[in-house]
Amino acid sequence: MEDKSDFRPRSFAVVGAGPVGCIVAAFLAKGGYEVTLCDVFPELLKPALNPGIIIEGAENLQQAVTRTCTSVDDLAEYRPDVIFLTVKANALPLISSAIEGFYREGLYVISWQNGIDTEAVIAQTLGAKPVMRAVVNWGCSLVKPGHVHMAFHHPPHLLQELDPASAGEAQAIAKILTACGLPTSHTNNINSMVWRKAILNSSMNPVCAVTGLTMAQAMNDPIVLQIVESLLKECIAVARANEIELGWNYYPQAIEYMRKAGDHKPSMLIDIENRRRTEIDFMNGKIVEYGRQAGVEAPYNKTLRALVKALEPK
Repeated sequence: MEDKSDFRPRSFAVVGAGPVGCIVAAFLAKGGYEVTLCDVFPELLKPALNPGIIIEGAENLQQAVTRTCTSVDDLAEYRPDVIFLTVKANALPLISSAIEGFYREGLYVISWQNGIDTEAVIAQTLGAKPVMRAVVNWGCSLVKPGHVHMAFHHPPHLLQELDPASAGEAQAIAKILTACGLPTSHTNNINSMVWRKAILNSSMNPVCAVTGLTMAQAMNDPIVLQIVESLLKECIAVARANEIELGWNYYPQAIEYMRKAGDHKPSMLIDIENRRRTEIDFMNGKIVEYGRQAGVEAPYNKTLRALVKALEPK
């Protein structure tokens, strides 16, 4: 679809200096755009200015951003045209409320996150018009502050507006990301893509979080693999009961994808190891919620959600 918008953003903000946020910020800055990287932890931000964000692996890049700040409220001073939210989904209500304090017509906010319905949380505060949702197809981890290992990069990434009136702006942003080295396609089917990815995460991440296994170790253990397969089948049943289009051969594709994931720790395991809250409520918790809505039981998802929630306070 051709971009018919006259929207030409020059200033971007990225909230969250974890591995995903660092990648987005570095590529936009490399493209010549003004980029403000925001995070509550100053130690995560310091390298982004000097020597610059370092990305190694599937992509290799070293790039400094324009500026950093430690509060979303500070972004009011810099008046970004687009804000990417790359923080954990459980922080969204607080961040959306902060953005509401300086929101203006023409500012767009993109949920660049894992999980189901993250964009809906933002829209509850800001309304649908400025909100967009993205699905990202890369794997990454933080080696240390400002230094990212990109395990794989499988573009295109996908972007869609919540309000059809903002389609032109979404197309313009996708074009900019593509030009900066993150090939991104505008889509009219983001919900299907969100669920396809969320099911993969819901089938693998909590199993690794509870067992301490990497993805490869989980997939190569015949007993643990049975749990992964049962979660996957249950998630697919819930999606189809809610008329989410996954494709007729999604199950074998998902198994093949997870088998190729390699010796990689998913983010939920890293969160548990670092004593942080996880995104379990936006993954398996949402599967349980949508299952209840459609009259489909989800005992495996309920169990894994309970086990991860039990680990979080520790």
